[in-house]
Amino acid sequence: MNSSSNLAIRIFLTTLGVILVLAAIILLLRGFGVISQIPGYVIWALVLIAVGTGILGGLRSSP
Repeated sequence: MNSSSNLAIRIFLTTLGVILVLAAIILLLRGFGVISQIPGYVIWALVLIAVGTGILGGLRSSP
């Protein structure tokens, strides 16, 4: 494996982890009724921010 494929895998896994954690938190808060009045587009914005954060985190942790 070369370094570019390792970087791609690291970015993918970091992004996936961030999205899964964010989705779990949102689902828990919706289940408890804390964020029942937040519109769907705000949740989508949070997911997109999570994707961007995951990509940046993967790029930053690369050597």
